[in-house]
Amino acid sequence: MNNDPSPEDLRVFCAIVRKASFSSAAEELGVSRSYVTKRVQVLEARLATRLFHRTTRRVGVTPEGERVYHWALRILNDMDHLVEEIGVTRQAPRGSLRICSSFGFGRRVVAPALSALLARYPALQVRFEVFDRLVDIASEGFDLDIRVGDEIAPHLIARHLADNHRVLCASPAYLARRGTPRTLADLAAHDCLVIKERDHPFGVWRLDNGREVQSIKVRGPLSSNNGEIVMQWALDGCGIALRSDWDARALLQAGRLVQVLPDFRQKAAVWAVYPSRLETSARLRVCVEFLQGYLREGFEEGAAGL
Repeated sequence: MNNDPSPEDLRVFCAIVRKASFSSAAEELGVSRSYVTKRVQVLEARLATRLFHRTTRRVGVTPEGERVYHWALRILNDMDHLVEEIGVTRQAPRGSLRICSSFGFGRRVVAPALSALLARYPALQVRFEVFDRLVDIASEGFDLDIRVGDEIAPHLIARHLADNHRVLCASPAYLARRGTPRTLADLAAHDCLVIKERDHPFGVWRLDNGREVQSIKVRGPLSSNNGEIVMQWALDGCGIALRSDWDARALLQAGRLVQVLPDFRQKAAVWAVYPSRLETSARLRVCVEFLQGYLREGFEEGAAGL
């Protein structure tokens, strides 16, 4: 009888370590908590060691569990690469990918792109999640983050997907009521719609006019952590927003918004960000290359229509 640990048991074990919870791991994997508990019991029996300290409040990894976790990551990564190599030779990448992005960009742009990806490569399985915060993709178990913005930690690998920038915009009604700013300093007298979305600094707009980058502190009576809400407020005439070109372009073209201080913009390219352990992943490479072509084509044709 084969008493070696099964890949499934190792995957369940790694999910528990990442989530520090049996229930959260079960939710992530789409299985019952009893199934997760059973797989851990089987794994502990096969390895003849205790992997977790369990109390009513928390789950901690034993020293033996830490060693098993590092080996499990290597084993599962090697198995994934084996499946990928076979899949690539058949021109049919297969396997699972956990992908994340921000709320608005994820819903309006990334989600349709992933639909097209799965139509092209039906053997792939994608779990897609959106957040209003910056995700630590390595520790939280994600393979790929589709991110808007150029500030990326040096320990991560980033591949450029598409050019993008943010612009200042407001409704015609707001500008008729409050006047149009002529300089960055004029923004201090205006209602600015401040957003805290993922890693954007709250209340500080860094803007580039092609010669220099200037930072301006802004404020206003309305703020949110959701870009779609801020855009609706701008349309409602509540103030001036700093929004991505992909989000504002169609509204500017339709005259529902007006670009303010058009000489200034904020660079915010679209990047595929992933941990270094996946640098050689064929499955990930296929996904990134597909998204690169899809987004560049979409942005050239008018990203807001995606």
